Amino acid sequence: MTDPVFHADRRAFLAGAAAGLATGAAALPAVAATPQQGLLRPGLWRFSLGAFEVTSILDGAVQIDGPHPIFGQNVTQDDVAALAAQNFLPATRMEVPYTVTLVNTGSALILFDTGNGEARRPNAGKVVERLGILGIAPGDITHLVITHFHGDHINGLTEAGEVTYPNAEVILGATEFDFWSNEDLLFDDAFQSRAQLVQDKVVPLAEQARMLAPGDAVVSGIEAVNAFGHTPGHMVYHVESEGQRLLITADTANHYVMSLQRPDWHVVFDMDKEAAAATRKSVFGMVAADRIPFIGYHMPAPALGYVEPLGEGFRYVPASYQLNL
Repeated sequence: MTDPVFHADRRAFLAGAAAGLATGAAALPAVAATPQQGLLRPGLWRFSLGAFEVTSILDGAVQIDGPHPIFGQNVTQDDVAALAAQNFLPATRMEVPYTVTLVNTGSALILFDTGNGEARRPNAGKVVERLGILGIAPGDITHLVITHFHGDHINGLTEAGEVTYPNAEVILGATEFDFWSNEDLLFDDAFQSRAQLVQDKVVPLAEQARMLAPGDAVVSGIEAVNAFGHTPGHMVYHVESEGQRLLITADTANHYVMSLQRPDWHVVFDMDKEAAAATRKSVFGMVAADRIPFIGYHMPAPALGYVEPLGEGFRYVPASYQLNL
């Protein structure tokens, strides 16, 4: 870990860089100027990653029946209940959190996914409100990266029919866009509602959007990684600065126990269940082998942690203070 003097110098540098950069009509806010890290307010968690600053933002959470048959569609309810009991979880109720990620590089403010927006208030849809706590207006976001096109990731693209982040370069996965923008899906009962949502939320922005493929960079130090399976073009993002690394894993795992300890279990939200299982194994196998932190969209707040091998899967290890020293 770096010493406090370096942190102070880095913050001063990022503050200066932020003050000199204009995004539309607004200057990039110097969010890196504050020495405070860790838990800032409920729903906000900040840490340094080399010269970058990362903040996880809890969009909210909902409580639903489960985990079976949402998780473990290819096993019995008893199997799922037993795993829940082993992990001190109830067998018939569960919570689903939603966490977006903000990366401040010093010259860009990059938001990964938009949350639920007005579609799921009051329990979720808190991203804009919590950005405001950080002193960040929607117009300050310079890049908006969409990992995939499920509603809890794209609903916040617009509010009351207006674009939420008017100055952001929208960055979409090319494979994901090609699949969901196909108008034939509007006449397919299995896809109709989601395809219509994409037509409403994403397609109007596509002409000005930048399309990425795996291996392409958002900006220097942030690269798209193939994680197909959950959806046809689902991607995760590898972030690296000054030798420190983070993986933003989106919906590769939808639960910190059910999806990680049993990566082979089928999940109702995964469109290609076998491909999604293979992706979970490969993505979290890399995270475990390289001992790097990750932020998972549906992990328990602040959604930041590590994994280690455990039997046929992985054990989730929540981050505590190690990233804030």
